[in-house]
Amino acid sequence: MVDLDLRSVRAAQFDLSVGSALLAGDERENAAGPLTERLFAQLHNAGASIGINGYDEARVFYTSAAFAGPTPLSETRTIHMAIDLTLPAGAALYAPLAGVVHGFVDATDRLDYGPVIVLRHMAGDTPFYTLYGHLSRESLAGLRVGAPVARGERIAWIGAAPINGDWWPHVHFQIITDMLDIACNFNGSALASQREVWRSISPDPNLILGIPGLPATPRPAAHSTPALLASRSRHIGRNVSISYRQPLQIVRGWMQHLYDESGRRYLDAYNNVPHVGHCHPRVVRAMQAQLAVLNTNTRYLQRQLAEYSEQLTALFPAQLRVCFFTASGSEANELALRLARAHTRQQQLIVMEAAYHGHTSTLIDISPYKHDGPGGSGAPAWVHKTLVPDVYRGRFRAGAADAGSQYAAHVGSIITQLQQQPHGLCGFISETCPSVAGQIMLPAGYLAEVYRLVRAAGGVCIADEVQTGFGRVGTHFWAFEQHAVVPDIIVLGKPMGNGYPMGAVITTPEIANSFANGMEYFSTFGGSTAACAAGLATLHVTMEEKLQAHALHTGTHLLAALRALQTRHALIGDVRGSGLFVGVELVRDRITLEPASTEAAFISDRMRELGVLLGTDGPHHNVLKIRPPMPFDTQNADALVDVLERVLTEDFT
Repeated sequence: MVDLDLRSVRAAQFDLSVGSALLAGDERENAAGPLTERLFAQLHNAGASIGINGYDEARVFYTSAAFAGPTPLSETRTIHMAIDLTLPAGAALYAPLAGVVHGFVDATDRLDYGPVIVLRHMAGDTPFYTLYGHLSRESLAGLRVGAPVARGERIAWIGAAPINGDWWPHVHFQIITDMLDIACNFNGSALASQREVWRSISPDPNLILGIPGLPATPRPAAHSTPALLASRSRHIGRNVSISYRQPLQIVRGWMQHLYDESGRRYLDAYNNVPHVGHCHPRVVRAMQAQLAVLNTNTRYLQRQLAEYSEQLTALFPAQLRVCFFTASGSEANELALRLARAHTRQQQLIVMEAAYHGHTSTLIDISPYKHDGPGGSGAPAWVHKTLVPDVYRGRFRAGAADAGSQYAAHVGSIITQLQQQPHGLCGFISETCPSVAGQIMLPAGYLAEVYRLVRAAGGVCIADEVQTGFGRVGTHFWAFEQHAVVPDIIVLGKPMGNGYPMGAVITTPEIANSFANGMEYFSTFGGSTAACAAGLATLHVTMEEKLQAHALHTGTHLLAALRALQTRHALIGDVRGSGLFVGVELVRDRITLEPASTEAAFISDRMRELGVLLGTDGPHHNVLKIRPPMPFDTQNADALVDVLERVLTEDFT
């Protein structure tokens, strides 16, 4: 078929599947120019004369409208039904079998075939066809439908971009058993959900080419979703949670989207860890550059540590200017407790009901969501629970003008009880926007009054900003700023490194000095050069791309659309949030507020089937939580609401 013996030539097998490192997340980097450079560099490095890849391969670079479905979140055609032979533009192509010209056309749309030829062959009395795409325009000159073609006759030349459909130089070679009444421009890719059907229509072209060493088809099942799930069940603890009734195998991420092994794209409205977007190129480059030079710890002087700590503390009130870096939010919350105890020399701690602060033993003790839940053993004597200031279903509702002060008074009553005992107060810890409690927005005046009461009793105030920091709430960079308060200790985590494990504690010099009691503090990975590189890049992107303002704009749009949806669907009891921290509480009755927990689980799973990822939260697991990566925009918000409305109209009783 080419001027090479495909059975013996040195070939490079290209991997252009969803998770391939040859592909970039940014589709502009997968355009003909840059992709051609990468592929031919790999050919050169391998000492190969030809590149081969492709049959039954799931791909993500089919991005034109021709591959798309009826809606922005519909399944798209991702499964490649041919083998690609990569050679320089102008390389000659020869008929592998005798036949006749069935059809030819110049399919000029971008990412189409460009010039394409279809030959018809006979196997006994049964016709079948071979298709050759991405040719030069000269390949079509002089062709005539029905003209005979001898085996080994030159039929075409490989085209160059943009004439060849704007692809890298290669020929798309496909077998077709039935043209389905299509004249010539036959689909070269298929929906993953129809994969087996299309495999029967377009079988493996290697049946003709006979290239040794190509992957078997269908592809081995070792990395299939069922196989990975079985492996996980054998080797990973049973209580390591996994999302969705039908778990997803995610192999690529880009900004606010995730891709599974079949190339299906999902709108990620759930994961707030990749703060500036999955695989943001500036963060990736910063990490790659630092890891290529050095990754070490804080026992040595580091420019990166100095720069990051200076730039981070500059974003807080002036008195909060001391940093301790950790490798996770849990480690940071543990450290915050140590700081509080060292400063107050007390242990008694006030926490919110349904709170979650981390997975260590001490943090389980201060997390009612865990210690009051399945497998928990309740709170230890030094932990005291106050009411969640939930103005939708809590003791004091939104209609009460003083709901904030009423909830704060409950904290005051706990302090009064503690003052009648020999133990003093260590402090109060809460998320500024309780997340696991159901995406709660604290009522006006609550936090200021609680902080006043706690400090008057000698305690310190700890703000857990792991979920809400770095501009997520839109109105402010830190959620505590919405309440005109200044915590004594602030805990940071999840989004700091855009997925690189990081955490931090920010506090005052006075509290930090109390902690410097002779015992060394050291975190092996906290504040490492790599962590600081990730943190700096994430912070710079957050500021330079104005993601706080973007969160406010998009979140305002999303909340308005969800509240409009609420007027049409009684299942939606409450819509709340700020910026890109949003909760939708589902109830079966708006008077009794009976939680619609089963319905919430169904909706989350159904939206996953339709291409939107979100989760459920709250003590009753009836709150849809929406905390997407910050690039999530108003078009994404509209798509999410459209899918949610579709699901709400389905019969899921």
